[in-house]
Amino acid sequence: MHTARQYTLDRIQFRAPLARNQLIQKKLADMLTEITIGLQACLQLGRLKDEDKATPEMISMLKRNSCGKALEIARQARDMLGGNGIADEYHVIRHVMNLEAVNTYEGTHDIHALILGRAITGLQAFTVGK
Repeated sequence: MHTARQYTLDRIQFRAPLARNQLIQKKLADMLTEITIGLQACLQLGRLKDEDKATPEMISMLKRNSCGKALEIARQARDMLGGNGIADEYHVIRHVMNLEAVNTYEGTHDIHALILGRAITGLQAFTVGK
């Protein structure tokens, strides 16, 4: 988010910074909102864990949501930088690719969904290897 913010402040288009654009400001506001919500949720879950009140389902829910939001934010940042969003100079694409790898290859989003589904329904949709 910091790179996208600075880039849109520095990038002049039509004699004005990109950051002056309403949609850019909305995207930055959305990014900051999601980051703040995620950080507050982590803080609260940490407190619950300290009190031995955190459950595995809470952890799965927070991990699943935070990773998904991080990927959305990285994609938005890439889009805000236009063609420079895929340039090594700004490092945004590196973060997008790292987050995509976790989502695609590791399947953690889906695994956490199964953990949550089991907690919601009481039925296990997967089995541990035999």
